[in-house]
Amino acid sequence: MFDFLEGYDVLGAFWMTVKLTALSAVGSLIWGTLLAGMRVSPVPLMRVFGTAYVNFVRNIPLTVIILFCSLGLADVFGVTMGSADFKIQGFRLAVLGLVGYTAAFVCEALRSGINTVPLGQAEAARAIGLGFVQTLRLIVLPQAFRAVIGPLANVLIALTKNTTVAAAIGVAEAAYLMKTMIENEAQTLLIGAVFAFGFVVLTLPTGLFLGWLGKRLAVKR
Repeated sequence: MFDFLEGYDVLGAFWMTVKLTALSAVGSLIWGTLLAGMRVSPVPLMRVFGTAYVNFVRNIPLTVIILFCSLGLADVFGVTMGSADFKIQGFRLAVLGLVGYTAAFVCEALRSGINTVPLGQAEAARAIGLGFVQTLRLIVLPQAFRAVIGPLANVLIALTKNTTVAAAIGVAEAAYLMKTMIENEAQTLLIGAVFAFGFVVLTLPTGLFLGWLGKRLAVKR
């Protein structure tokens, strides 16, 4: 029944999806946290930049961002991402595009968590001499992260599915292999079912675990 899978590296394609997701998730968390800090910063220029970035990027289709990273950065500006190998370049450019896009959603999730922290705690921190960055790092962000584990889980699941867009620039992840198999084989429904099941295996345990973790670490107010 599944003879059509012979000759295709399905596990390798999903492993590429896992690598794209993991690296993009780490980058998005770092950049999104910095953006969230800018959004609540007392410096007007930083607030303007953070707000403009989030509103601008969230309203651009991910496909456009990924294609810009490939056609714009690589082909026009000659950005090699530290490698002359086309496949490695494509992978790194895809990660860059996913990070830039997903960080905007991480930022908004974190900002909602920051808004749940009582204002009095920040005022108390300033009263004992802590600066803005110290207050954010030691008091506000730890509570904000605990409050938004659920929303961040949704962002991570969306990121996993969004990695399929990397197929547009030739990254050999799951969606790219699925497209190739559909073109070569006469088992469209079974191929679609196999890859749909693969994405469920990747996303469902993640959602369940982070949902449990969010309830476990929820801040009691």
